[in-house]
Amino acid sequence: MEKEFRHTSVLLEETIEALNVKPDGVYLDGTLGGGGHACEVCRRLNDQGRFYGIDQDEAAVEAAGKRLEEFGSRVTIIRDNYCNAREALREKGVECVDGIVLDLGVSSYQLDTAERGFTYKYDAPLDMRMDQRQRLTARDIVNDYDEQSLYRIIRDYGEDQFARNIAKHIVQARMEKPVETTFELNEIIKAAIPARMRAVGGHPSKRTFQAIRIECNHELDVLRDTLQDFIDMLNPQGRLCIITFHSLEDRIVKSFFREMENPCTCPPEFPVCICGKTPYGKVISRKPILPTQEEMEENPRSKSAKLRVFERI
Repeated sequence: MEKEFRHTSVLLEETIEALNVKPDGVYLDGTLGGGGHACEVCRRLNDQGRFYGIDQDEAAVEAAGKRLEEFGSRVTIIRDNYCNAREALREKGVECVDGIVLDLGVSSYQLDTAERGFTYKYDAPLDMRMDQRQRLTARDIVNDYDEQSLYRIIRDYGEDQFARNIAKHIVQARMEKPVETTFELNEIIKAAIPARMRAVGGHPSKRTFQAIRIECNHELDVLRDTLQDFIDMLNPQGRLCIITFHSLEDRIVKSFFREMENPCTCPPEFPVCICGKTPYGKVISRKPILPTQEEMEENPRSKSAKLRVFERI
């Protein structure tokens, strides 16, 4: 029996409120998932409103299709990476939208489906592809990348203080035989981290698995490369709502929003701006919007979530 796609949408009420949905507006969800945010947006649309949902995961597209069936022709679902959203919507005759939602990271379904190989909690082949049409897998990264590249990924994307030692242990282990499964990788990581440090700070594999997943799916590159597209797609007063789950994503979004609010590149000592770069809009929430205590208790995976919102002029 096939596993049902289940994903609890994080910061659901806060995101929908921040999106400020207009009944006849056009909205885009770049990370459709199980359609939780999408469903709430669609409920607020009238017959003139339109919703476009994009996801690269086949299981998500299928699940969201069923969940959003009741909204009929208001909804269009596209299987693709959100980095291609602008082109995908152009092909549908849509240049601008009134709001965009991005719920980054990995879904509960992907984590809980053992054979997808996203988590250190289940023994499974090393995969971690969000789009299973993609060729590169976590297994390829672990077995084919050189030690320096592995060190860089684990240091930069996992922010693990033992990155160098973990990379060294991976390379040593694969000289004996290829590293095939999540539990094999767990053992290698465990051996690379001093016992006294393993006793604190959560599961020893958490940071390395995050790093390999980010590399496998080019998550940070896709985010950096697409943010400007999303700002350019927004109608005046249109809003971009982004939910991040770790500091690497959040730093990219925070700094980009700040730059869009004040893109002037003139030296601070200049009395007036001469670069001619004008603001694209404004940051709606100075501090990120965080889950309530109640939500964190109901859904522990929401604990690290942060919502940032930008409004186009």
